[in-house]
Amino acid sequence: MKSKKIFSLMLPMAAVLAIVVLNAAKNKPADAGLTLPAGFTATVIADNLGSARHLVVTPQHDIFIHMASTRKSKGILVLHEENDQATVKTSFGDYGGTGIAVKDGYLYASSKNSVFRYKLNAQNEVIDPDKPETVVRGLVEIDHHQPKALTLDNDGNIYVNIGAPSNICEEYDKKHTGCPILDSTAGIWQFKANKLNQSYPESVHYASGLRNVVGIFWNQQLNQLFVTQHGRDALHDLYPKLYTAQQSAELPSECLFALKKGDNAGWPYIYYDWQKQKNILGPEYGGDGQKEADPKYIKPVVGFPGHYAPDGLLFYTGNQFPAKYKNGAFIAFHGSWNRAPLPQAGYFVVFQPFKNGKPDGKWEVFADGFAGTKEQKESGRAVHRPCGLAQGPDGSIYVTDDNKGTLYKISYKN
Repeated sequence: MKSKKIFSLMLPMAAVLAIVVLNAAKNKPADAGLTLPAGFTATVIADNLGSARHLVVTPQHDIFIHMASTRKSKGILVLHEENDQATVKTSFGDYGGTGIAVKDGYLYASSKNSVFRYKLNAQNEVIDPDKPETVVRGLVEIDHHQPKALTLDNDGNIYVNIGAPSNICEEYDKKHTGCPILDSTAGIWQFKANKLNQSYPESVHYASGLRNVVGIFWNQQLNQLFVTQHGRDALHDLYPKLYTAQQSAELPSECLFALKKGDNAGWPYIYYDWQKQKNILGPEYGGDGQKEADPKYIKPVVGFPGHYAPDGLLFYTGNQFPAKYKNGAFIAFHGSWNRAPLPQAGYFVVFQPFKNGKPDGKWEVFADGFAGTKEQKESGRAVHRPCGLAQGPDGSIYVTDDNKGTLYKISYKN
């Protein structure tokens, strides 16, 4: 009787080749099916992770992903990538959230009311995941616009977004005399990265009048903070005599701001009209869709169509991509739900070229196809929704999807 080994040698060559091809296919990274510029490829390196929000990638190819909730896993997943495939190593954290960053030997992550840090070893692995230090505590805890996105500069500071629990402060300022929640929400607060148990009294109110920031990034080339803001909703619903439904679908702009200490972007009193390229006085405070706002409020450096929901921001510093991408901004748009009667839109990653520290030309769609079919996109039933962006050690960029928990890797090859 022949042994299994001898029998396998006697298989027809075609059958042997079929087995080899089948095994290779199992280990081949899955094509993401995205539309990209020539020379770029996108692969799915992990899938079905859950509500994957922001992420960071270490030089050792470990990937820390902050999950929006702990319903399916711990709050922070740790994956290791090899050969364009990422597998879960471990997870930790009993809180969901969005903000996450690595800086100067620590991993920073935020919950709905706090910021924690974890000491890293020489391999950028968390030493004691069960005992984080509390850097910031006591932030306003809200269900609406809950994410506390964060970033760090090179001078020992951490910047935290605290979103407004409101569309246009209508619940808090019914007489339209002044929004009272601007003292603790709708802005960016600066804390010391190496000081524990800070709260509002120890902070610097770095920038105000920002309804809800999710994309946040410290630009190393310019040594400046950049953020993306989600604009207000319901212009037509609240003021049908001033705005058509189509105007309300396109306005107000989603914005990319370059911030300096003390800047005020004007929410809830104003909004930016990307078509007019002007700050417009809000109808709640005497505006009619035409009146320009007080010039004391800053303008964005780039304005995008309304309701795209910019959730991820990354300035590219790698050398893998062509030269035009160096120091430019990638923005992940989560996609809209409220652009009717227009089709829903967004659900893509765009690129905004920069030159000499300023936007240079019009933004362009860089990666599309996350939503699925045209009908799925236009109806708002997107299969995937881009959220977080990170740059890897080889210059590839990574994109999370918080709908089905897909992790994408986008690379370039001549």
